[in-house]
Amino acid sequence: MGIQMHWYEFLNFMRVFLAALRDGYDSSSGKVFCKGSGNFEDFKSFNELMDAWKHQIRFYAKASVVIDTSVDIALEESVHDIVCSTFVDNCIQRGKTIKESGAKYDYISGLQVGIANLGNSIAAIKKLVFEDKLISKSELMKNLDNNYKGLEGEKIRQMILNKAPKFGNGDKYVDDLLCEAYKYFIDEIEKFHNTRYGKGPSGGKYFASTSSISSNIPIGAELPATPDGRKAFTPVAEGASPAAGTDTNGPTAVFYSISKLPSNRILGGVLLNQKLSPSTIKEESSKRKLISLIVTLFNDLKGWHVQFNIVSRKMLLEAKKNPNAYRDLVVRVAGYSALFNTLSPDTQDDIISRTEQIL
Repeated sequence: MGIQMHWYEFLNFMRVFLAALRDGYDSSSGKVFCKGSGNFEDFKSFNELMDAWKHQIRFYAKASVVIDTSVDIALEESVHDIVCSTFVDNCIQRGKTIKESGAKYDYISGLQVGIANLGNSIAAIKKLVFEDKLISKSELMKNLDNNYKGLEGEKIRQMILNKAPKFGNGDKYVDDLLCEAYKYFIDEIEKFHNTRYGKGPSGGKYFASTSSISSNIPIGAELPATPDGRKAFTPVAEGASPAAGTDTNGPTAVFYSISKLPSNRILGGVLLNQKLSPSTIKEESSKRKLISLIVTLFNDLKGWHVQFNIVSRKMLLEAKKNPNAYRDLVVRVAGYSALFNTLSPDTQDDIISRTEQIL
């Protein structure tokens, strides 16, 4: 192994986006970390919204580098990680640990969380507020503040859920908007380098990453309602996967949407989870379909990664209710696998809520 990569900071894309709607005000903390370009109710065009997002994400991209650099300096001074360095190419030859520029390659990628929610929120605003004018700007902001409260709030929420395009369905409208918004962050993060840049290893640069592990649950737990119809304090989408239950056009459409992401610039990983019905591997013909699907993702669509849970929603619900009867049930969570019944209830619910795809 010749590469040192690490992840110190998690950037909540939806918290940044909400700040862009509120002139920089972060309702989770009650503070303004980056003065914005106005309130959403005063925006005259969709372009003003995207400019507000660009302004905020530039600030937070730089802030994430500052946080990462502070941790890096502390580790360089006091945590030499000798065991890990032993197994990283060139550290022994150079007589340096990975934090002292010993690695052959040295890349850093923080973790961006809420990818699909960002795309879905932008698409909902563009489609329903600016184009079709089905929801006013003041109506949307009121419902974000009160968590889609009451019959009227639920009516607005259902309109967003049912009439706005969703990432993961092969819909160019939302896929392109997400890519545009994500590239603003990538453009900014690529301007920076780490403390070991120019000291020996190749690289020393920052890259994007969607490999958010299972941080989508605690990050969602502190996040108010969002413009994609997500209610307050519920999980955001994990990794680069579609938001739970919104990918309704089948796994091929999911793969198409994922392939639109600029994977060649997201070098920390494009993590996609998919849940398949057990019927997927019951018949030989179904197995061949699954093989063809995977080949298509990597050969034709130039995808980065996919991992599967082949387990039914019914079994997961039974395992949560009767854990002793399913003590050996292993599931893929995010970047790791675990016994289902050792997971927190919130993580179990997050896996249960994923769309169960059928080939």
